[in-house]
Amino acid sequence: MPRYAQLVLGPAGSGKSTYCSSMVKHGEAIRRTINVVNLDPAAEHFDYPVFADIRELIELDDAMDDKELHFGPNGGLIFCMEYFERNLEWLQGQLGDEEDDYFLFDCPGQIELYTHVPVMRRLVEQLQNWNFHICGVFLIDSQFCVEQSKFLAGMLTALSSMIQLEIPFIHVLSKVDLLSKKDKRKLQKYTDPDVYQLANEEDSHQTNPKNSFLSKYRHLNKALANVIYDYSLVKFYTLDISEEDSITDLLMQIDLSIQYGEDHDVKEPREMDEENENDDGVHDVYNNDVDND
Repeated sequence: MPRYAQLVLGPAGSGKSTYCSSMVKHGEAIRRTINVVNLDPAAEHFDYPVFADIRELIELDDAMDDKELHFGPNGGLIFCMEYFERNLEWLQGQLGDEEDDYFLFDCPGQIELYTHVPVMRRLVEQLQNWNFHICGVFLIDSQFCVEQSKFLAGMLTALSSMIQLEIPFIHVLSKVDLLSKKDKRKLQKYTDPDVYQLANEEDSHQTNPKNSFLSKYRHLNKALANVIYDYSLVKFYTLDISEEDSITDLLMQIDLSIQYGEDHDVKEPREMDEENENDDGVHDVYNNDVDND
């Protein structure tokens, strides 16, 4: 049977670790085991049980404190991830070989790892060789979508990551629970955006249309909208961790993208009843009816 994985991606501060924690708690509620692997060598603490931790292999401080390397934070992170790439057998040993496992990979927030550095692409290829069905979950902070140009930039970053990794992607506007009611109502134009309208709205905000720079910027926005539209990157889902239905709906979309559960055996009605038996030993109505017959 296949195994399943989500690569949880997005800029620093977009809520990746909070997302992982929420999914683990939701998995407990629906009786599904969801394991989280930390792939951030600079992480300091977690709100979820860590199944495997890259810091057992290498930490960012190791690279930055090395007197020969003299790396800063960004260079040190790339060094750590390249070291991880050369030692993927460590990850294989951590994951084990159980069938039907479900993993979340909590990834670093440095975007260059998903756009032009091949580390994450190599990880995806190796996971696929290990019989994983993989989906990328790209988070963008919904508070970031105050200006249309910032939202377009976020969409382009997500598009670049999707092209680099070549796996199904689910794009998520996170931290909706932190928005005001007024801002929540504004999110509709971003969940299924008309990129041309967004570009035109940004253009209407320019106060001096005679300025040549602003004129070029207007054409650039429209060109970017064309790229986004051509690649059909026009669908976002919202995540409000305070609403259980929001998490349920998002997980359903992700499961569909990785075909989770399609290889599971279909259970007979009585088997389902036995699994749903109450703690006091009382079965549901269906099972009682069968016994009475």
